[in-house]
Amino acid sequence: MKKYISDLYKRKDLLIYLVTSGLKAQHRNSVLGYFWWLLDPLLNVVIYYFLVVVLFHRGGDDYGVFLAIGLVVWRWLGSTVGTASRSIIAQAGIITQVYLPKAIFPIGATFSQLINFIFGLLVVAAFLVFFRIIPGLEVLWLPYIMAMQLLFLTAISLLLAYVCVFIRDIDTLVNHLMRVWFFASPVIWQEDMIPEKLRWLLNMNPMTHFLASYRDVLMYHLNPDFIVLLLIGLLSMLMIIFMLYIYSYHEHKIIKAL
Repeated sequence: MKKYISDLYKRKDLLIYLVTSGLKAQHRNSVLGYFWWLLDPLLNVVIYYFLVVVLFHRGGDDYGVFLAIGLVVWRWLGSTVGTASRSIIAQAGIITQVYLPKAIFPIGATFSQLINFIFGLLVVAAFLVFFRIIPGLEVLWLPYIMAMQLLFLTAISLLLAYVCVFIRDIDTLVNHLMRVWFFASPVIWQEDMIPEKLRWLLNMNPMTHFLASYRDVLMYHLNPDFIVLLLIGLLSMLMIIFMLYIYSYHEHKIIKAL
């Protein structure tokens, strides 16, 4: 286990390469190129805003910002799951020829999507300006919230990437589950729409707390729930350690499955 973590650290140059190459490949053949990092989340927000506010006359005065935060935060989760789940399979040609710690591939995919999320925050900032909402000092909690979510996403990435090696069609099932998770999370709807007796189900969803935390510090001048986020982060860290243990003792099985 210690040797495996040491190997990961020694390969930090490869991790940097995976992050940068993943970002370059994402829109390599597109006309607008890297501009899609801003345009994609912006179009996503505009479409949902048109449907909810213009067509169905729902939402409040600050719903645009509420929606922008929700969709950008969710996009980080969705894009990470999508890229990380097949990150090991996609590198099968290299993995079967050269020894590399396999966990580095889902970790690299997770960090590359972190860069995308940072660009998405620029879209959120534009909506804050447009709706004349000025965050207070609570915005200083933003790196803490992002760090806890990064741990959460890393844990999910390591798990999915490992499982997808042995069960190739699991990523198709994950796509359907992600849709259910999306509509079960307060991304485009507000928490007060759920009856009080069912709130406990909502509170069991980690994305509920991440979404609320981002909105609290950016919109409502409130501090995030430090304890809940820390608990999610600690549980994610335990999951990461467990998955690294699994990777270190089953590297040979991954190679055989590829």
